[in-house]
Amino acid sequence: MKTPVIAGIVLAVVVLAALIYTSFGNSHFRCEVCVSYNGHKACRKASAATKEQALRSATDNACAQVASGVTATMVCESAQPVSLTWLN
Repeated sequence: MKTPVIAGIVLAVVVLAALIYTSFGNSHFRCEVCVSYNGHKACRKASAATKEQALRSATDNACAQVASGVTATMVCESAQPVSLTWLN
């Protein structure tokens, strides 16, 4: 094999390993958040490096299912969740 081909394969493996590590390696906190907005309810799970990030991500994802538009989404995201469960 030629040197550029080997270098390309090594680079692809390094990028793939970094992607896998950042996707799975830093998720120490997992939670499930249920929100209710305008008569609709949605629950979503999320994981992140901190509790605050996991809670925010799960809330944002759940609100995306029940609210449409910027104003409705902001109201949903600022409201208290119906339920919050921390997962192992």
